[in-house]
Amino acid sequence: MSTAVETLGIEERDKQRLRIWLRLLKISRQMEAEIRERLRVEFATTLPRFDVLAALYRERDGMKMSALSAALMVSNGNVTGIVERLVSDGLVVRVPVSGDRRAMIVQLTDKGREEFAHMAKVHESWIASMLNMLSDEDADVLVDLLDNVQIKGVRTR
Repeated sequence: MSTAVETLGIEERDKQRLRIWLRLLKISRQMEAEIRERLRVEFATTLPRFDVLAALYRERDGMKMSALSAALMVSNGNVTGIVERLVSDGLVVRVPVSGDRRAMIVQLTDKGREEFAHMAKVHESWIASMLNMLSDEDADVLVDLLDNVQIKGVRTR
């Protein structure tokens, strides 16, 4: 009899974990949709472009296309089209890698760095406003809890 009770407890705990995942997914999708719309309306840009600019902003010396694709977890083909348009807009330059004719380093131009810094500041305010119902203490607890999540033995932090 105790086995059936223990099994029920485990099943309920598993269902609770599933509900957590579904809520995280729903919130993430809602926030992403809102961010996509705001980027489109306020900056005439897309979330993938924003993500490429963000990755390059963090790497002042630029990144190889393969490293950029890996950092964004997308194919080289997806990044290539975005980079082409960013080059056309004067936000990014491609610099040949010495000793490797096929490789290119992608870097933000001064204009790209300036425009992204402005977008990032506005983006940060959007996120803050979307999560403003959380107290500072609740936000700290939530970050700590999420830092403890491990996928395949690797912390998600």
